Amino acid sequence: MTATLVEPRRPVVGQTEIVAVVVLALLLGARWIVPLLDTPALQTWNAIFLAIVIQSVPFLVMGVLLSAVISSLISERVLSRVVPSNPALGVPVAGLAGMALPGCECAAVPIAGSLMRRGVAPAVALTFLLAAPAVNPAVLVSTAVAFSGQPGMVVARFAASLLTAVVVGWICLAKGARLPMQRRDVADLAYLDARGRFVETVRHDFLHASGFLVVGAVLAAAVNSFVPRSVVDTVAEQAVLGVLTLALFAFVVALCSESDAFVAASFTAFSDTAKLVFLVVGPAMDVKLAAMEVGQFGGAFARQFVPLVVVTAILSAVGVGWVLL
Repeated sequence: MTATLVEPRRPVVGQTEIVAVVVLALLLGARWIVPLLDTPALQTWNAIFLAIVIQSVPFLVMGVLLSAVISSLISERVLSRVVPSNPALGVPVAGLAGMALPGCECAAVPIAGSLMRRGVAPAVALTFLLAAPAVNPAVLVSTAVAFSGQPGMVVARFAASLLTAVVVGWICLAKGARLPMQRRDVADLAYLDARGRFVETVRHDFLHASGFLVVGAVLAAAVNSFVPRSVVDTVAEQAVLGVLTLALFAFVVALCSESDAFVAASFTAFSDTAKLVFLVVGPAMDVKLAAMEVGQFGGAFARQFVPLVVVTAILSAVGVGWVLL
């Protein structure tokens, strides 16, 4: 007697319904919400929030689509041929593989989760997550344009970002099971064919990741709107404080890695090493990414992973900057 796969019952109230209710509430309450935005600070917040979301969503969609392809169409046999079976070797390979994805950090989060679901070691997938937004050709070209006449900044950004990704990957590999990671079970999609799994994965991943993207955008816009820029300028001349300030600024402003070089170049009062810290920390970890990783891998994981990435990125950028800049 053969077993029959039965389609699992879908909850009556799921994430789709919650999003629909929130959107409906915003539409119905627009007449009361719009007047509240008629202040300079809130107008700035609104503009920055929309800019972050509009800038990030295309890359998130690309990442979700690639994630669905990996989950639905790519077999473990194919992945085993691409990714070395030895995770210690797979970490630097994943770092270099990040050059092949010309996308933003929003795309890397769902792709990393999908790689793990297909059997890739977590440390290898996390290395790819950190490297892809920072070492791809689009980012390096934008950095070269923003820092025209300073090829050393492009080389330093590539080296420091790749070093950050590989070191964090090896640390995660060493931690093993001590690094708590919540993984989403997709076994309930077994009743679907490849096309059905693709569509359902896209629907679920986009709704799941976009909610945390919006949370991160809200926080980043609030910091950009209500923290005076003069606070940043007053510490520019102090080396250590300048580095820490731009690291914090990179974390909270949540810029896209394809455009952050132009912002970094505008910080003329800061040292080149401090600017490099800004360029390395931002794509590796910002408030938007942290929120998305909480949703993808769980809060316990994020509490260990976020500070590990930030500290490693700062140290890597300072070290590479000291040698090359």
